[in-house]
Amino acid sequence: MIEDVLPSHVRAFEAFEHVPFATLHPQEAPLVARAVESRRREFATARYCAHQALTALGAPQGPLLATPRGLPVWPDAVRGAITHTTGYHAAAVADASRVAAIGIDAEPDKPLPGGVLESIALPEEIAQIGRLTVRHPGINWDKLLFSTKESVYKAWFPQTSLALEFEDALIRIDPAHRTFSARVLPPALVAAHPDLSTFAGRWLVREGIVLTAITVDAPATGGAPAGRHLDPALTRPPSHP
Repeated sequence: MIEDVLPSHVRAFEAFEHVPFATLHPQEAPLVARAVESRRREFATARYCAHQALTALGAPQGPLLATPRGLPVWPDAVRGAITHTTGYHAAAVADASRVAAIGIDAEPDKPLPGGVLESIALPEEIAQIGRLTVRHPGINWDKLLFSTKESVYKAWFPQTSLALEFEDALIRIDPAHRTFSARVLPPALVAAHPDLSTFAGRWLVREGIVLTAITVDAPATGGAPAGRHLDPALTRPPSHP
């Protein structure tokens, strides 16, 4: 289902069940050698998804190591992202000549715990979630908002190495087209990275999972950075609701 929230030039792979820990590359295993068994399974499955996506892209194979902050170290010519939650793991990758960054996030399709929405959402967003809940019942809009902010962060941080707090981006959700937009608010961050002040993404809720994704266009050759536009195919609702 992850392909439904990504442009056609992005390659992705997802898994709903864990794969054996033994599938890890020998150089990847030490990254979670001291982790609990559940974390080791999650890590192995997420890395398996990443390697499958890289294979589909035709990228060189090798260990997928991690930065000191735990972020995947992708091959030089590749941009990618990984996400995992209970019962779902996914990775998405693309050629760096076309995509500068990818942000994907998966969450269980359940409401946020009490008080969490108020801690991660701006007043305008809280009002938006209230309206969506009344007009479009049956979707956990608060969890969707949380997931969109996670995807924004994952698209932002690899390019800037700057923290982006929950309240630093204003989200607008389009329920009709299952898209969303994000606008970075702090003037200092906008001034530092004006080409990253807005993002566009896609969302879906299916199989008990809330899934969101953002792709950031690579700069046009010899010109200014390309805009963050949805793939034309993504302006239509997905074929499988």
